[in-house]
Amino acid sequence: MTGANHRLGLWRFAGHAQSALKLTAPVLAALSGLCGCDLAPAYRPPQYILPADYQGSRPFKVAHPLDTMPRGPWWERFDEPLLNQLEQQLTAENPDLAALAEQYTQARDLAAEARSGLFPQVTANGLLSDNKQSRHRLFRNPNSTLPLRAASNEILAGASWEPDFWSEIRNRTRVQKRLAQSSAAALAVARLSLQAELADDYIALRGLDRQLAIYRASITYYEQAVRITMQRLQGRIASALDVARARGQLASTQALLNGVLSTRAVLQHAIAVLVGTNPSSFSIPEVAAERLTPPAVPVDVPSSLLQRRPDIASAERQMASANAGIGVSRAAFYPNITLSANAGFQDTGFDLLSLPNSLWMIGAGAMLPLFEGGLRRAELQRSWSQYAQARDNYRSTVLLAFQEVEDGLALTADLKAQAQQQSQAVTEAGKAQALTLQLYVGGLTNYLDVVVAQQTELTARTAEVQVEVSRLQASVGLIRALGGGWSTAELPTEDGVLPFAPLDVAGDDRQARPGGTEPGVEDASGPP
Repeated sequence: MTGANHRLGLWRFAGHAQSALKLTAPVLAALSGLCGCDLAPAYRPPQYILPADYQGSRPFKVAHPLDTMPRGPWWERFDEPLLNQLEQQLTAENPDLAALAEQYTQARDLAAEARSGLFPQVTANGLLSDNKQSRHRLFRNPNSTLPLRAASNEILAGASWEPDFWSEIRNRTRVQKRLAQSSAAALAVARLSLQAELADDYIALRGLDRQLAIYRASITYYEQAVRITMQRLQGRIASALDVARARGQLASTQALLNGVLSTRAVLQHAIAVLVGTNPSSFSIPEVAAERLTPPAVPVDVPSSLLQRRPDIASAERQMASANAGIGVSRAAFYPNITLSANAGFQDTGFDLLSLPNSLWMIGAGAMLPLFEGGLRRAELQRSWSQYAQARDNYRSTVLLAFQEVEDGLALTADLKAQAQQQSQAVTEAGKAQALTLQLYVGGLTNYLDVVVAQQTELTARTAEVQVEVSRLQASVGLIRALGGGWSTAELPTEDGVLPFAPLDVAGDDRQARPGGTEPGVEDASGPP
């Protein structure tokens, strides 16, 4: 074929293709108009009648929504530099948090996979082959003069598209998008939980440091008491029973000291794991004089709690996903239609781009299940049950959230009063201990009264530390119950969870994790 004939053949082929497209364009437009039928029920999350105030919020100032929690890391309200450093290290290095970030990445990719079904699937392939048939193949005429060997070269392009008449693909995409949103909220839940756990452990460790200081001071005091009893025994003005009681008090306090040291070591190991460090190479210096102050925690009105808690947002998104799943199950009762087109060239040589060697096919297929033994009805019933389960889980999550806030308010109020009372008890017990020892030295009482006074004073001081630790931890629990400064504004939108656009082809196949850092954990220290 000459060059002019070759170009003429291509023009004719293009003309045929253009005519075919003109015929199918109205059909495609009509089919696209049918794709707006959504079989999923209208989604309406449950509405709750909430009180205007919390039951335990009377001692607290109820703030406006913008003033509830500070913008930024919530743990900085404790004004402890080492705690700030450890919390930042946890956010960047905790392996459990990194694994959950990967779950969120996978959920985003599943949403992108589901969305891909909305677009035509276009393929291209080429084939070069040299083929030889057997002379004695089945049904071959022995006298045939047809060649046994021939080449086959072809270039093909194809496209297929499934019109989403019943919104099955769109609902599948909504299911995965909303699950990805739920995964993002679950990541925030885990992050807040780990941060609160670290704060609790750090507060408990500093409480143990204060207990160690108390025990060491008491041991020094009891050693002096042992010397006094021994001197009185040598002067024959006291009995060996007094010495035994003094030594017993000293030994029991030393045992308590060793017990606190082992508990502190275990807490230190737990903190090391939380911040992603080997416990063998991690240590926190003992600081006996440090006393953390419980921060003021403004409490918002109850109606805003639904927007402040990431676990509530996660449960709500799961409920929305289950609602879209009902539309997927309903669409299975209707025909599934696929449009396809293929075109290309085939030749025994390499003269492919010529009209006689062209081939094309345009077609449509439809499939409607007629009998499947109740399969579709069972799937639809299961999807409704899954939605009901997600709705009940959402209600349970909301109720638990209000319980935790009420618990936090009650604990912080009661522990504040308890701390003041315990501080007074420590003062009085200290006076009693000093007076009892003076009376014993003056011979006005026996040593049993001294031992009782010492035990009372030691118990009061350690109880004071424990109350202060509980009060600080209750503040952490209240902050956590209020969401730690998180809000639904930080939750990605349904389209925002998609990691890339359909036509994006540039860039690394390894998507950045939430936050854009290579360790892969979103900087979730708090709202920006």
